[in-house]
This record gives sequence, C-alpha cells and structure tokens, in this order.
Amino acid sequence: MSLADGLFRPGDSPLHRLRPQVKITALLAFTCAVAATPREAVWAFGVYALLLAGLFALARVPASWVLTRSLVESPFLVLALAFPFMVEGPEVSLGFLTASTTGLWAGWNLLVKATLGVWAALLLSATTPVAGVLAGLSRLRCPEILLQITAFAIRYAHLTVAEVTQMRLARLARCDDPRFLWQAGALARGLGVVFIRSFERGERVWQSMAARGYTGRLPLEVGPAAASARQWTAALSVPLLVAAIAAYTAVIA
Repeated sequence: MSLADGLFRPGDSPLHRLRPQVKITALLAFTCAVAATPREAVWAFGVYALLLAGLFALARVPASWVLTRSLVESPFLVLALAFPFMVEGPEVSLGFLTASTTGLWAGWNLLVKATLGVWAALLLSATTPVAGVLAGLSRLRCPEILLQITAFAIRYAHLTVAEVTQMRLARLARCDDPRFLWQAGALARGLGVVFIRSFERGERVWQSMAARGYTGRLPLEVGPAAASARQWTAALSVPLLVAAIAAYTAVIA
C-alpha cells in the first residue's frame, strides 16, 4: 500500500468489493438523511451508530482505528461543548454550572451529526483507495477539472509532508531544538523554503504536461466498470433505512 492510499485498509470484505460509485452515492445519501433527522430523535442517532458499527465490523475495521481517526473532529467537539454556555435560552443547572437548554440541544446536534458524518467518511476511506474514489467520482460525472485538482492535491500534499519531515530531521541533526521560542525564525524560514519549492515544482510539472500535449484532460484509467443492480441495492439499503427513519422522526416531531 502506497502513501497516497491514505486511510485505505486492504481487504476482501463485501464492502471492499462494492464499486466506488455506489459507495460514494451511499455516503451522500446517508449524510443527507442524518442531517435531516431532528435533533430530538436521540434514539434514531443511536440506530445510525449501530448500523455504522455493523458495517465497520463487516469491513473488518477495528474500533480502535475508527476512534483514533475520529479525533479529526476535535474542533467540532470543542464548539459543541461551548454551545451550552454561548447560546441564550432557558437555563438548567448542571452541578455547579448553569447551561442553556437551547445550547445543549445545539451542541448535541452538532456533535452527533458531525461524528456520524466522520464515521461514514472513514468507512468509505477504509474500504476504497484514493484512486478508487476518484474513479467513482469520474463515473458519477464529476467535473474533470475537480478530479485533476484533487488528484494533484493528494499526490503533492504527501510529497510536501515528506519534505517537511526531512527538513525537520536535518534541523534536529544539527542540534536544533524547536521547543525554544527564538528558533521560531528558523522554522518560519524552512516553511518559506517549502512553499517556494512547491511553487517551482508546480511550474515544472505544468511545463512537463504541456510539453507532452496536455489538453485539459489527463489520460488516466479511472473509469470503473458499471455497478450491477445488486450492488446498488446492497449499497443503498442502509441509507434508505436511515432516510425512512429520518422521515418518520420528522413526521412525529
């Protein structure tokens, strides 16, 4: 597995074998259904979490892996915890603290929907390589220019990270200690060098592409085979169930 594969975990589960375009469509449908669920329907979010847990188990993705990668939503968690003390409304006592009930519901709404969205995205990433995601987007008629920008961004983001890591190791080998404030200037100059190198690399790549007859479309083999009706049914079964629950909770709310 290459560095560009990101969060992908190789496997041969039923989820791994699904076509990427059906998984992307299922992710969008699931996310929209979760977003449309009223925040007061606490039981519905519990059902959604159980469904995702079952899919992770089916894909043989360990819970520790999911929880570790879920830390990416930490900023949303901080904001959700701040809502009860930022939003005005009827107040409720929480021990020695006083919080707004409106803020509590707003924080819960942000936290649970962001968490489920992150978990669904992680499920797609764990079962689909980056090339597969781009292939699925191509099959779904995503604009070609967006696919090219995304492909280049993923590729050269990894190169930039590797370059920054090498520069850090070189500084440490020369007795640099980033814990001291007066060495922030060296770090800033290093980041400036990385920016200049990235800009020059982009120019060289563009010139190479133009010299090879680039016409606005990359000759990439990103056209996956069409998905069968069985695959579409299997992939959309969970999102349709979630959509039905969301519609039910909206009616009874």
